[in-house]
Amino acid sequence: MVASESVEAVLLPARGARLHRLRAFGQDLLRTPERVTAYDREPFFWGSYVMAPWCNRIQAGSMRLGGQQVSVDANFPDGSAIHGQVHRLPWELDADGTFRVQAGGNRWPWRYEVQQTVTAAEHRLRFELSVQNLSNSPMPGGIGIHPWFRSPVDVAISGTHVFSPNSATPPEPVAVAGEYNLRTLRPMPDELDATWTGLGEVPVTLRWATRGVEASLQTTSKFVVATSPSSIDAVAVEPQTHAPQGDRRLRLGEPGALELIGPGQVLRLDVELRFEPVGCRT
Repeated sequence: MVASESVEAVLLPARGARLHRLRAFGQDLLRTPERVTAYDREPFFWGSYVMAPWCNRIQAGSMRLGGQQVSVDANFPDGSAIHGQVHRLPWELDADGTFRVQAGGNRWPWRYEVQQTVTAAEHRLRFELSVQNLSNSPMPGGIGIHPWFRSPVDVAISGTHVFSPNSATPPEPVAVAGEYNLRTLRPMPDELDATWTGLGEVPVTLRWATRGVEASLQTTSKFVVATSPSSIDAVAVEPQTHAPQGDRRLRLGEPGALELIGPGQVLRLDVELRFEPVGCRT
């Protein structure tokens, strides 16, 4: 457990170093199952987990990528390979509080190491994430986190442009308009699934009026994915280093591609949630 005077986080090393519970000012803010075994049956829709060495969707099956032959299995109903390879693996926990896991090889021809450090101080929770290429050739890569925030929650995303839908994003983003204009706090429309870019100084704001908590999300990422399925009592707001279909984007030279990480090099992502009490709880 990681805790400060007002923030508490519980992580599960054996299940992808997943953030199982997040409380601020005594209020639970993540969609958390009653039993942790739920993560084994349904890994994508609970808590918060690390996505690496890619985020969101890439093409399943065999393809040429980064000068190597890659073959990854579909793991989502739409036939894509989604959210990387490390969200279900057991991670090690170092004495200094760093979670780490090594993966890759075989049909993903690069070996890599992912690290996550989560710290709490006063009203803040900070994530320091990295993926390091352990192979001797450049590796296409990306990293992100995928938290499911409990509803009801108002959301503001300061992005000026958006890619949509995440299942098949176009090459270029378009200016936000209509239901994609989330620059003012409000409930997300049901069934929204998109990626925002052109982020402002405060990329994301979340407010749980009934819980009396507001959070601002700061990140070094240029992309924030958000989705609001009507069948789930939560919304996902996901900072990540590339846009969906990052493999296609790399092959075709489109913006928002997977990055080529050189041998021994590290791709980093920092995310910080800053909480404050607001209004009156009901």
